This record gives sequence, structure tokens and C-alpha cells, in this order.
Amino acid sequence: MRVLVTRPEPGAGRTAAKLRAMGFGPVALPLSGTRPLAIPRDPVPENAVAVAVTSANALRHAPPELIRRLAALPCHAVGGRTADAARAAGFAQVAEGPGDAVGLADRIAGELARKAMVYLCGRERFSGFEERLAAAGVRVRPIETYDTVAMDHSDDAVLSRLSGRPGGALLLYAAKAADAARELLARPALAALFARTEIYALSGRIAMAYGPAPAGGGIHIAPTPAEEALLALLARAG
Repeated sequence: MRVLVTRPEPGAGRTAAKLRAMGFGPVALPLSGTRPLAIPRDPVPENAVAVAVTSANALRHAPPELIRRLAALPCHAVGGRTADAARAAGFAQVAEGPGDAVGLADRIAGELARKAMVYLCGRERFSGFEERLAAAGVRVRPIETYDTVAMDHSDDAVLSRLSGRPGGALLLYAAKAADAARELLARPALAALFARTEIYALSGRIAMAYGPAPAGGGIHIAPTPAEEALLALLARAG
């Protein structure tokens, strides 16, 4: 099965390698990208006792001076890959979370109740993480280091990327990419290529951003918002 990978690099390359090892034919078709944001002056509260990160992109786009300011604090990362990115960025004390933002919030809420923490994040993000911590009495200071932007592809570019052959499955990792995918699959020039495409979404929120299932396919949602769960779902179908 040919599988369209819509996430940007460097994640797209890692996903493509996993898909090839599983016997699928990956096709890179990034539908979203990231860009750094300007950081406000003195964004770190003096009483911050910890840092949380739910996306490696937040570390990738953080200015070096901000990382230096925070590196001595304990860092709570959402999962293994983000924890590795935090260590590579310079954090000495990194705790690996359960793989999803809500689970991370639940894990650290008791420890950080009535304390202040920094949240390195993107402009577009899941609000439940901050809401859960705020309800537990944690004072969260978000520092947005990047934004997610949609990427457009012409009909000719998509036809060339797919070599004129249908795509069997399309993986969605972000709401922004889901919006772009819905528009892409609706184009008359591409309708035949995507007539039977199955949509695989990392979370229910992303599936909702896509909307109703394609006429000839369906929408499948990973049981947990982790790539391992998404690819396992794909493997069972394939």
C-alpha cells in the first residue's frame, strides 16, 4: 500500500523509514510546516521551577539564549523523542512522560501545584494541557517558539509526486495538515487519485479538523496520540 506522509521534515523521513520497514510504500507530501516566532523580552518568570515540552518543534525553534536560561531547570517531556530532543538541546534533568499531553499534565500536576512553570510550545496547540494544570493550581507560563503553517501543492506537483498512481492511505499528524488535506482531496483534478484513500489521524481532534470521511474511504483514529499507535492501526488495516 502507498501511504502519504503529510508531516514536515525531519519527522517525515523517520516515518517513511518505519513505513518501508513495515512493507508499505511511503510518499512524502508535507501539508504543514513550522516557522520560528519572535520571543518576548524576559519571558521566563523568576519563580519558575520547571519546564514542560509537548513537541520537539518547540525545542528546535527555541533561541539558544532561551534554552541556556532554562537548561538548569527540570524538564518534563511528553514522550521519548521529545525527551531526547530536550537532552540534545542542553537540559540535564529530563523526565520522560507517557506520550500524550493530558497524561503528562496528570503526572506533574501534584508535584508542581501552587508553583510556576514554563511551557515551551507552539502557537497552535492542544489547550487541554494548560487547562488541566491550571485546574490543579499550577501557574503555567507558555512561551510560543514556533507556529504551524499550511503548505500548498499544485495539482501538477501532487500528480508528479504520486506518479499518477492512487494513494491508499494518508497520515494526518496536525489539524493544520487536516485542513489542507481536505481541500487537496476535493480538487477535481485529483479526485481519481484519492477516490479510495483511507485517512489515518493521530487524534480525534485532528480527525474533526478533517471533517467527514472521503466518499470512497474512511477515517481511522489512533487509540492514543502516538505515532506507534497510528502505525499499528495502519498495519492492521493493511
